[in-house]
Amino acid sequence: MKNRFVFYFMMLSSTGFSQNQISLSGIISHDGRPTSQILVVIDRLYKTQTDSLGYYTFSSLTTGNHQLAVNAPGYENIERTIRIANTPVVLDLKLQSNANTLNEIVVSGTLKSVRRMESPVPVEVYSPTFFKKNPVPNIFDALQNVNGVRPQLNCGVCNTGDIHINGLEGPYTAVLIDGMPIVSSLSTVYGLSGIPNSLVERIEIVKGPASSLYGSEAMGGLINIITKTPFTAPQLSAEFLMTSWLETNTDLGLKYHLGKIGDALIGVNYFRNSEVIDNDKDGFTDLSLQDRISIFHKVSFNRKNNRVFNIGLRGMYEDRWGGDIRWGKKYRGGDVIYGESIYTKRGEIFGNYQMPTYEKLMLSFSGNLHFQDSRYGTTAYLANQKVGFVQLTWDKKIKRHDLLSGFASRYTYYDDNTPATASGNRNHAKKTWLPGIFIQDEIGLGKKHLLLLGLRYDYNSIHGNILTPRLAHKYKINDNNILRLNAGTGFRVVNLFTEDHAALTGSREVVIQSALRPEKTINANLNYLNKMYVGNGTIVNLETSLFYTRFSNKIIADYTRDPNKIIYDNLDGYSISQGITANLDVNFRNGIKVIAGATYMDVYTVENGRRERQLLTEKFTGTWSVSYKIDAIKLSIDYTGNLYSPMKLPLLGALDPRSPDSPWYSLQNIQFTYHGFRDFELFTGVKNLLDFTPMKNNPFLIARSQDPFDKNVAYGANGQVLATPLNPFGLTFDTTYIYAPNQGIRGFLGLRYKLP
Repeated sequence: MKNRFVFYFMMLSSTGFSQNQISLSGIISHDGRPTSQILVVIDRLYKTQTDSLGYYTFSSLTTGNHQLAVNAPGYENIERTIRIANTPVVLDLKLQSNANTLNEIVVSGTLKSVRRMESPVPVEVYSPTFFKKNPVPNIFDALQNVNGVRPQLNCGVCNTGDIHINGLEGPYTAVLIDGMPIVSSLSTVYGLSGIPNSLVERIEIVKGPASSLYGSEAMGGLINIITKTPFTAPQLSAEFLMTSWLETNTDLGLKYHLGKIGDALIGVNYFRNSEVIDNDKDGFTDLSLQDRISIFHKVSFNRKNNRVFNIGLRGMYEDRWGGDIRWGKKYRGGDVIYGESIYTKRGEIFGNYQMPTYEKLMLSFSGNLHFQDSRYGTTAYLANQKVGFVQLTWDKKIKRHDLLSGFASRYTYYDDNTPATASGNRNHAKKTWLPGIFIQDEIGLGKKHLLLLGLRYDYNSIHGNILTPRLAHKYKINDNNILRLNAGTGFRVVNLFTEDHAALTGSREVVIQSALRPEKTINANLNYLNKMYVGNGTIVNLETSLFYTRFSNKIIADYTRDPNKIIYDNLDGYSISQGITANLDVNFRNGIKVIAGATYMDVYTVENGRRERQLLTEKFTGTWSVSYKIDAIKLSIDYTGNLYSPMKLPLLGALDPRSPDSPWYSLQNIQFTYHGFRDFELFTGVKNLLDFTPMKNNPFLIARSQDPFDKNVAYGANGQVLATPLNPFGLTFDTTYIYAPNQGIRGFLGLRYKLP
């Protein structure tokens, strides 16, 4: 079958360039002035950029119809159908200012560049401007102000975590960089750190089924981090941020020319937190200490006919620890003073290459190496993961049909020192192949209706055949009202130990009840988008969605049956995640901008007729961002925050004195930014204005922090923990009772510089 597929694409690639080649050129301006560094795209594949005089050119276009697109941040997107005959074409274009994000070009929903309003799949887009309203040192923390997306801490000591979308845990969210599955399995916990914020062009979020295009892990949604290209990046950018907890973060970005070869972009991120803080007086660090450096390099090569060839590289090293405030490296791995110490080394490569054919064939690829050396007290976790991914897509439009088909294959090598790769007394590294083919057809049904049909077939070397269909329908009621329906199935190939920190801490024994089967879902999402023009130039964008996901074979971790064990098994029943979410975006004529969102969800499991609410999942979440710029004094004010309803928390037994549910809580921030300097921005503010920490509602967060090696824990005949004078609550050492950051109120100060 593989040989046939290769032959199929070779036949498509054999089409020659027999047609005439004509030039297209022009000047792009705004308010009568030429605009430089504006990206111009032909047929979604050929790219160029305006020079300092606003001039652009394509030297070798074939005769016939071509689609021209101009996507410039802060301006209305331009899309034109250009007829190329036998003479050169001169086309001047004028940009119009626009603060509305509904017209942005997105790619995550269908793997094609399309205007957000025209996409049959709802895609949320967040620009660097949004994340600058609450500056943070990494992408993980930046997502806290996105409605329906919550960074979840999984460890009260080392402060690692994952991303929840609409209540679904981190393993069900695919995280991509430039459309490539870079952040996977072992790196889910650490891969979102160290991506230089200054090099992020935008972040696209799809809430709902995406497995038919993106495969495993995209069961509940995906987060696609789009990085800048040398075409769109500034010549030089820099940002420095420091908090009153003495956390420091530095971002640097530099664009440079490689002569005839092309253009390149390099970025460096360095984060350091070396201050030991124990405000809750439990003898353990309130925030893990980190020393992290990440280097990013991206090259765009010059090719004939403006064909695409981009390669990106990233290397990251991190030294992270948390635990007893007396801990030092000499205690690493020992049983004298408890500490969780994690060394991470990571390398990534990703890119895309447009084949030299008349047909639109794009080869995309990625690979990563991840080495981890962790010590959780006396427990060692040593892991080595290598992932390779390659994908070839063919984009073809035939009358009413906009087709996308392709072949993808992923290879995963994983080895560690846990039962995940053990067989008897021997260790066996896991080597998994996941090849697949997919096809997608967008069918235009008149001016108002667009139907998308998709089907993907994967073959997993362990689990066998996996089929994931997809359906989407967009109904354009009018230019300002759109209704979308999306449905499909998803799957996830399980890599258990790499995704659950509790399984690695050494505080519990891990038990796998039976052979685990891959998880599957059926998803549906109904989305309504409304754009309104209110009096006095006010623009209101309202988007609301109903979502439903049903799981089968869901992997459940049982923490309550035995306090010394985590027992994993496929759920003998089903799990449901359902709810409603709404986003409101208002641009007032007086300069006030409001972005607000709210989500209500119900997430539960049903087994043996018993319904149980999912741990660490809120029923309601709300987010907001209110911004106002005072032009007279060059000052911007940003007020951001979120609100969470109670969550069910993991207790260790009936005598555990900690609250079984979290309270309502809110994390709010304010920032002041001064724009009076040329090319510079000075910003300062306060985070966590209400000074909320989870410790305020509990006698302690970490169970038995005074006895982390359980030396004074007594057990009964059945393995149950006994209440004794030295252990009155019958607890063992445990770090999983965590739902919110343990950092209280703190100030921050920063400086940004950008040379266009």
